[in-house]
Amino acid sequence: MTAMTDTVTDSRFEPRELPYDYGALAPYLSEETMRFHHDKHYASYVAKLNELLLDSPLAGQPLEDILLAADGPLYNNAAQAWNHAFFFEQLSPQPQREPSPELRAAIDRDFGSLDALVTRMNQAAAGLFGSGWVWLAADRQGHLSILAEPNAGNPLRKGLIPLLGIDVWEHAYYIDYRNRRADAVAALWNVVDWRCVSDRYARR
Repeated sequence: MTAMTDTVTDSRFEPRELPYDYGALAPYLSEETMRFHHDKHYASYVAKLNELLLDSPLAGQPLEDILLAADGPLYNNAAQAWNHAFFFEQLSPQPQREPSPELRAAIDRDFGSLDALVTRMNQAAAGLFGSGWVWLAADRQGHLSILAEPNAGNPLRKGLIPLLGIDVWEHAYYIDYRNRRADAVAALWNVVDWRCVSDRYARR
């Protein structure tokens, strides 16, 4: 997945536009949260990534390749740029609420039920110390796992395919939910588009 587009300006990457209006996910995610999350935090990761790439041997590489090869601040900003584009894409004001039959069969096999998967991801999100991401990921054979990764951690670095990501950095929820991370994560499921997640599984 390429989370950015090449440009003809000095900046190599640009933030991807939201595929819906800023206020479209209310009341689960407010317009104010989406504007801060997308236009301030996500955009700042992209800007810093472009700055760090200026003198990097990875300049000119696709974003996913940078994420896989970089370390330190370059990795952090590349991963956060990729993670955020991925995160915003999987949300919808009119989400499909059930996985595809193929993905649902994998969920039932590996977790017992969709409700059990949601419960386990909620627990992982609530239990992750500090900031980070909780992922539903697949291997090449289609087996599923849940990863709780600190900071900018991404399953691609472990050879896994991200399917669904939950951002548990405070900037993702604090305006709407203050310190109630568990409530924020529970609300997020109302706008997760299982069509998008299922398509990612089908393309693995």
